[in-house]
Amino acid sequence: MVKDSGKGTVVTIPAQQPVRGYFFAILATALWSGNLLVARTFKASIPPVSLGFMRWMVAFLVFTPFALKGAMREWQALKRHWAYVVITGFLGVSLFNTLVYYAGRTTIALKMSLISITFPVMIIVISRFLFGEKISLRRALGMVVVVSGLVLLTTGGRFSNLADLAFAPGDLFMLVAATVFAIYSILVRNRPKEISVQTFQYATFGVGVVFLGLAFVPERALSPTLVLGPGAIAAIVYVGIFSSLVAFVSWNKAIELIGASRAGIVYYSQPVFAGVLAYLFLGEAVGLTQAVAACLILVGIVAASSSS
Repeated sequence: MVKDSGKGTVVTIPAQQPVRGYFFAILATALWSGNLLVARTFKASIPPVSLGFMRWMVAFLVFTPFALKGAMREWQALKRHWAYVVITGFLGVSLFNTLVYYAGRTTIALKMSLISITFPVMIIVISRFLFGEKISLRRALGMVVVVSGLVLLTTGGRFSNLADLAFAPGDLFMLVAATVFAIYSILVRNRPKEISVQTFQYATFGVGVVFLGLAFVPERALSPTLVLGPGAIAAIVYVGIFSSLVAFVSWNKAIELIGASRAGIVYYSQPVFAGVLAYLFLGEAVGLTQAVAACLILVGIVAASSSS
């Protein structure tokens, strides 16, 4: 949108900011969906901490040529806010994804999907109490529509499946993971302005690698020798560059542009992306139930993302 400043100069108002924010949130969500496929494919051959450590080490090394110079310029700011950087790096990099990898070993995909939808809800609720963000009627109804679509998607329309669910250790891992990522996303929104998005992300990657490295050493000492074939190496490179570096930078940029609550709502679309990827790479069919569920999810996201 443009307007005349009164002096013959056209002033551009950043009306594209919400559009860019939603683009970054969708991009991050789609890339994380690919990470779920990798985790499912290699859960028996690559232990959770090892997968996490190699993933983030790749991300950190690839990011270094682009971010090191800026991090050195902002070193004093990082020192002043070292506690914030350490906490967000531990939560968002080290802990969250490792918990998801552990969850996938002892619980089924149905329950993981149902539990994961608590993450955006937690963001909205926590943001309401900590920052006073209002939950409008339209946003609440949108959340109900989204959840309805997700339940339809994960149960395949057979809602009796919900009555047969029983808690497994992985369910608790997934619930904790959702809580951890909700807290991380809210913390990211309050990033100190003197630390750029790029430097913040690079620093948290480094912190995450350190914590994961401390867990990686004993895991390798207690586990069989890790043998990685070409497919596993390609998967680690993918999750290291795209599901880690590109996705997290995009997610933090989305939070900066549209806030944690709206970015969290977009995360609801992950089952849609996961379903498409499963169809393309695993040959899983997409039927009428999945199509209807996808429509519900997308309509709900639009409604819940509205500010009114």
